[in-house]
Amino acid sequence: MNDCEETNSETGEEAGVPMALTGGNMNDTFKELGISQEILKAVEDMGFEEPSPIQKASIPLTLAGRDMIGQAQTGTGKTAAFGIPILERIDASKPGPQAIVLSPTRELAIQSAEEINHLAQYLPLHALPIYGGQDIERQFKALKKHPNVIVATPGRLMDHMKRGTIDLSHVQILVLDEGDEMVDMGFIDDIRTILAAIPEERQTLFFSATMPAPIRELAETFLKDPEIVKIKAATVTIDLIEQEYIELPDRQKFDALCRLLDMQDPELAIVFVRTKRRCDEVTEALKKRGYMAEGLHGDLSQQKRDNVIRQFKEGTIDILVATDVAARGLDISGVTNVYNFDMPQDPEIYVHRVGRTGRAGKTGLATTFVISREMGQLRDIERVIRRRIRRRPMPTLSEVIAGNQKAAIEGLSQAAQAGGLEDYRESAEDLLNDIDSVSLVAAAIKLLTKQPDVTPVNITEEKPNFRRRRTGFRRRDDDGRSRRRFRGDGNRPDGKRFDGRKNSRFGDRRKSGGNREGRNIHESNFKPYFRESD
Repeated sequence: MNDCEETNSETGEEAGVPMALTGGNMNDTFKELGISQEILKAVEDMGFEEPSPIQKASIPLTLAGRDMIGQAQTGTGKTAAFGIPILERIDASKPGPQAIVLSPTRELAIQSAEEINHLAQYLPLHALPIYGGQDIERQFKALKKHPNVIVATPGRLMDHMKRGTIDLSHVQILVLDEGDEMVDMGFIDDIRTILAAIPEERQTLFFSATMPAPIRELAETFLKDPEIVKIKAATVTIDLIEQEYIELPDRQKFDALCRLLDMQDPELAIVFVRTKRRCDEVTEALKKRGYMAEGLHGDLSQQKRDNVIRQFKEGTIDILVATDVAARGLDISGVTNVYNFDMPQDPEIYVHRVGRTGRAGKTGLATTFVISREMGQLRDIERVIRRRIRRRPMPTLSEVIAGNQKAAIEGLSQAAQAGGLEDYRESAEDLLNDIDSVSLVAAAIKLLTKQPDVTPVNITEEKPNFRRRRTGFRRRDDDGRSRRRFRGDGNRPDGKRFDGRKNSRFGDRRKSGGNREGRNIHESNFKPYFRESD
């Protein structure tokens, strides 16, 4: 393997740009990447102004036909990084699919296919998503139209392979997207089967946020002298996210959430919960108090999931309550706020949750509700992201009312300055004959000030997300059951041993936090992509 990125932060080299591609203004625009006019026009229509680091680094390599491993986080533009070269290299005159993209989730498969089709809007090419939960007869009909690109979940692709309803003999490019998620979800054997069934004379591209041992083994087996493109964590715009936490009992979480929603008035917000039961209860409680909210968890039918995601994207609803499993692969722009209603089970999940906001150079706010016994997990998160999370007090009703009153005054002032009040002046003058102006304006402010809804709701109290620190940590599924992420003998999936060494920056605080002497402290192998604060 050829590692084309050895960026050194101490020398001031630009993070995330491979050394082989640095120098001058090389590849600073999509035009300089050497892509066709049809795709350039589509890129312009989609609002992309310049390529992201992963696109600058990987598109020239893939256009040259090289196998490649790309390490970059979600939200960095990976879909276009492989979608553009796929469209450039496909021969529309040849039958059957010439490119296969494997995705870990249905949602990601749909979104990737949509983006590829947007990029191909001026080309005679088409991408088809196939995934479990969709009517297979409908997929049969779609496959008979010979789509050029298939974006599939592994299980459904293998189903079509067994039925003989998909022809892979003409595949020239294979993409494995979100490889580490594939491993986490148990798809590794399916991936081996699919790779073995595709012609050996092909180009293979792996994209993964991390490089666990199974992915490296696949690369060694199925990739030919691949280039490695690593986009350093600091280049991801997630460092623009403001983070805060509120320490409070579980029974106060819902009222705190409602007060924050009233005070912050987010354009789009995702509320993360731990279990399907809590997802349903929080969603119904929000609706009861008048919020436009829907829930997303693993028990929903595919049609319901699609409808919920579509409503959220379109802004029909502005609050999405989701479990971690159901939210995998979601890439929705415009999310301004993330609320961790329940503490994430480990730091990796926290980073993925928070990364749903603050995309495309925009700022975002992430608020985490923490029960007192979960403070240890919060410190674990701070160690991984190398950043202190700001504490804020529980918002009070008086603060909510004051904030709503301020919003009412601003709205009233803006309406007065905007003009167009001629039809209302006569009525206003009549009122001023009977009521003094101060009382009249005060009444208007009172009517416009939204009062907090305190309608009683039923949220089942759950035990704190408290775990003893052991060698190996657990990660909860949608239904609350936990599973091991690495073996209890201290060996990680990537073959390294966990040695329990302390981070010197936080070492003294561990002792004061009540850890027993000699106990191994888990240090995540997840590469943080927050910039370290001063």
